[in-house]
Amino acid sequence: CHLFKAMHAIATASALSLPIFLRASKLDTKRDLKGRFRVFAVFGEVEKKNAWGALFDVEDPRSKIPQNKGKFLDVYQALEVARYDIQYLDWRARQDVLTIMLLHEKVVEVLNPLAREYKSIGTLKKELAELQDELAQAHRQVHISEARVTTALDKLAYMEELVSDRLLQDRSTAEVAQTSSSPSTSAKYLDTEKKRQPRKSLNVSGPVQSYHPLLKNFWYPVAFSSDLKDDTMIPIECFEEPWVIFRGKDGKPGCVQNTCAHRACPLHLGSVNEGRIQCPYHGWEYTTDGKCEKMPSTRLLNVKIKSVPCFEKEGMIWIWPGNDAPTATLPSLLPPSGFEIHAEIVMELPIEHGLLLDNLLDLAHAPFTHTSTFAKGWSVPSLVKFLTPSSGLQGYWDPYPIDMEFRPPCMVLSTIGISKPGKLEGQNTRECSTHLHQLHVCLPSSKQKTRLLYRMSLDFAPLLKHIPLMQYLWKHFAEQVLNEDLRLVVGQQERMNNGANVWNLPVSYDKLGVRYRLWRDALERGDKQLPFTS
Repeated sequence: CHLFKAMHAIATASALSLPIFLRASKLDTKRDLKGRFRVFAVFGEVEKKNAWGALFDVEDPRSKIPQNKGKFLDVYQALEVARYDIQYLDWRARQDVLTIMLLHEKVVEVLNPLAREYKSIGTLKKELAELQDELAQAHRQVHISEARVTTALDKLAYMEELVSDRLLQDRSTAEVAQTSSSPSTSAKYLDTEKKRQPRKSLNVSGPVQSYHPLLKNFWYPVAFSSDLKDDTMIPIECFEEPWVIFRGKDGKPGCVQNTCAHRACPLHLGSVNEGRIQCPYHGWEYTTDGKCEKMPSTRLLNVKIKSVPCFEKEGMIWIWPGNDAPTATLPSLLPPSGFEIHAEIVMELPIEHGLLLDNLLDLAHAPFTHTSTFAKGWSVPSLVKFLTPSSGLQGYWDPYPIDMEFRPPCMVLSTIGISKPGKLEGQNTRECSTHLHQLHVCLPSSKQKTRLLYRMSLDFAPLLKHIPLMQYLWKHFAEQVLNEDLRLVVGQQERMNNGANVWNLPVSYDKLGVRYRLWRDALERGDKQLPFTS
């Protein structure tokens, strides 16, 4: 009974520990007295009779634990040390259970009729008595390990709550006042017998509102350069306004209001004529800065439609839709060195861009939502964590070999190690030999619509992009993945419009999404210093 309890404690501790590296055990065979074969598991230099050896052959983690003297620098450092404690207890519990299993095997060996032929009754009794004492001691040690695991898990849960509280301390004044009226975290910790009550941490509810004007004061990627030919137009919506992008006489892109000054006809229904966009209704023609240069069948008037700053960089078309003066530099969204772009896909999605970002910044849903696509067959870890610096919008997922970053105002970048994600082997992106890099741009189109730009890059198989129709295969797969998300997020949006809060009870794997929401709240309040940004 104790053995099974200990195994359960190990399973729990393993799921919550930092990555554990399992070394494959070497198997050796030896002939017994009558010519049959017995199998021995070899651990390092010592042979141990145990067919389950690989399960217990885990590296001692003590050499990796940071040596911290005195007080911790912050709660995040303390949390990291708590996780190392869990890893050590996992290793210790495995050794305790292994000891019991080996002792049981020794008992079986002592009672083996072949072995008894060469031993007296007194010798057998003595050996069995010694083994009985050793087993009793081993069982006591297992009880100690169980208690330590329970205590460490409670401590880790408390540390996770501290970090969650730290993340959520920069909320609105009303929310802060409400929080301050409740018992302090320290008081709750001292009252360990009382179960901590969950509470709402963010308020994202009610009908989707118009976007805040301050959210417009950024450079936004709106199209891929490869989609904008000299004679083509790309109509877009951005912050509930219609725009159209086309190239001028000099080949440079421009972005003007997608509404003719004459009779409000959509300009994208027309054509591009010598670097000017021509209205299909009466032929009025506009340059990339919005000036009307041609009015057939009437006297030319001084007419101009609205335009916004528009530039091209690194294969993307960018616009600045805000009222503030645009910044002098555009950010770089190219994949890391060694990667080659394989697919660029644009999709219009019927959800508000913040909800889409919430979804993209959450990986814990994958083994439940994406069971027909990339997460098919994934196991469900007992704990999923997003590990990040105390102040930042980037980090890595544990136990998945995936790095992720939110880059304001609406970009999500991720690097995925091509292995079997979800397998608790401690593998991170640096330990993977091949990678997939993803860029998601979530352009706010209207209250309940997002223009998604997706770019996929690989650091292997460079010839793959030259296979005919490969771009269409990538798009088909991307649409399958998004459809798995959309049926859920559209439902969220419907309930949010009816007053439901879609950000109840953040937990450990919500960290990056929470930080995005706190960043956006601070921006819309007009804070001079935005959180998690330098």
